[in-house]
Amino acid sequence: MKPKGQFQKGTLKRLFRMLFSFYPVALPAVIVCIILSSAVSAMPAIFTQNIIAVLEQNAGAGWAVIGPQVIRFTMILAGLYLVSLILSFTYTRAMAILSQGALKKMRERLFGHMQSLPVQYFDTHERGDIMSHYTNDIDTLRQLISQSLPQLLASGVMVFTLFSIMLYYSVWMALVVLFGVSFLLLAVKKIGGNSAKYFQRQQVSIGKTEGFIEEMMAGQKVIKVFCHEEEAKADFDTVNDELFHDSEQANTFANILPPIIMNIGNLIYVLVAMAGGAFLLSHATNLSISGLAFSISIVVPFLNMTRQFSGNINQVSQQLNAVIMGLAGASRMFAMLDEAQEADEGSVTLVNVTEADGVLTERAERTGIWAWKQPLADGSVRYTRLCGDVRLQDVDFGYESDKTVLHNISLFAEPGQKVAFVGATGAGKTTITNLLNRFYDIADGKIRYDGININKIKKSDLRRAIGMVLQDTNLFTGTVMENIRYGRLDATNEECISAAKLAGADDFITRLPQGYDTPLTGNGTNLSQGQRQLIAIARAAVADPPVMILDEATSSIDTRTEAIVQRGMDALMKDRTVFVIAHRLSTVQNSDVIMVLESGRIIERGSHAHLIAEGGKYYQLYTGAFELE
Repeated sequence: MKPKGQFQKGTLKRLFRMLFSFYPVALPAVIVCIILSSAVSAMPAIFTQNIIAVLEQNAGAGWAVIGPQVIRFTMILAGLYLVSLILSFTYTRAMAILSQGALKKMRERLFGHMQSLPVQYFDTHERGDIMSHYTNDIDTLRQLISQSLPQLLASGVMVFTLFSIMLYYSVWMALVVLFGVSFLLLAVKKIGGNSAKYFQRQQVSIGKTEGFIEEMMAGQKVIKVFCHEEEAKADFDTVNDELFHDSEQANTFANILPPIIMNIGNLIYVLVAMAGGAFLLSHATNLSISGLAFSISIVVPFLNMTRQFSGNINQVSQQLNAVIMGLAGASRMFAMLDEAQEADEGSVTLVNVTEADGVLTERAERTGIWAWKQPLADGSVRYTRLCGDVRLQDVDFGYESDKTVLHNISLFAEPGQKVAFVGATGAGKTTITNLLNRFYDIADGKIRYDGININKIKKSDLRRAIGMVLQDTNLFTGTVMENIRYGRLDATNEECISAAKLAGADDFITRLPQGYDTPLTGNGTNLSQGQRQLIAIARAAVADPPVMILDEATSSIDTRTEAIVQRGMDALMKDRTVFVIAHRLSTVQNSDVIMVLESGRIIERGSHAHLIAEGGKYYQLYTGAFELE
């Protein structure tokens, strides 16, 4: 972590740049209003001095002499107060609107950036902690932008204006104030620094706590099945105690700072009064820009300005905790925005084509025939029909650079072939399918799709050409129809229904209360696990890709439902290249080739009959002589 001062300076500067990019005209206008309002608010000291000077110079004179001047100064002062009120009302209203608009834009930018992050980011960060960026971290910026920053600017302008007026009237008195304020600033630095440190820790602890709670909510059934409630409470208490300690320390320092500053301000007030009295009694020579001699008309306004001076610094200290929390939240938000986006150097795209006499012609409308559009060095374009030929050659990969997971993997799947991966958990089956989608990039070797290196294909187009049904089903808030259409957003209702029939999902969907219009919430908790899986299969079917990856697609379906689904799956897999990951070996017997993996290596390959005849590891798995897990 950067040093505290550097962290705050850099974060605040970046936050301002972002705010100015959101409101390049409105925000400067608001800042001008704040500056003018604060500067005007410091003017009463001048008129107080003028009024007292009039009374001193005309001592003994009647109201007829003094009155007009006093009334004139009073009216000007009232006018300035009215201007300050109007400016304050204007910028307060504007900041309420701008702050909410800025938070909206920040959430949009954060979510937009999140969509561009690689899968690895989500594999290595807790979901609750990521969610905390949108809730807690962004919310800390609300008070920072709408109240704290305007207050800091207003107080800063006020302090600067007041000190300038002090120097104008008396350098000696200004130095007395500055001497007292140095102790005040020392207290702010010392106590505020400790507060800043713990507020930053608090933001991190909040993210950890929310991540833990999210994890416990997702696994609540497992907790209850294994009677882990007390252990979960103990683990939560540990996380919660850490948050409590950081919050307690942060708020302790933040709460003791204002009364300390207030009392130091009172001492400064006494010090200025004593210094002013001493200067008057000793008839000291005044050093000032105004050229005025020491008098009551200077000492009395100085006392008022001293009170304003320390009062503004006290207001700054009261905003300190909100500023620190806001900067800590902004720092976490920027840390996520600084995460490297998913790299995509691919130039090959997927386009619709028509074919006549072996010549492919690109079309804007959907034709049902796809081709890879590959730009060449001479400026021409080559079209390669999308067939579903996938080949891996000498592929090595590790999630961490020093830990290789896959070793020298070579295989091919011709169009229409069904390739199955079997092996114990951790053998590398799912890892291979992650590489086909380029969720991760290989360390060495080549992966080619229709003869094209997949590194040259744009990731969005590559993934459009590969359908995937995962073991863990994710359904989104919306109707059943909308969840199926998620596979292809331009699919018609008829195409979605056909896909559901193909997957064997139409029967139970039509028996739902509102059929295909039945709303789903909470990841489809109102459906059984098997029904959710059937919808996921229908979603992949409507995408109609030439390559399909089935990662334990029938693992959550009972034997009777599996027979129904298998017929649909067979139709779905017809004329497609299919990669199947299965622990239930009965589902892979009809595969064209079966790859047996162990510790990231392919140790056997061949058809079911061939591998049984060999009597190796697959034979042991199939006959139960060796447990798959």
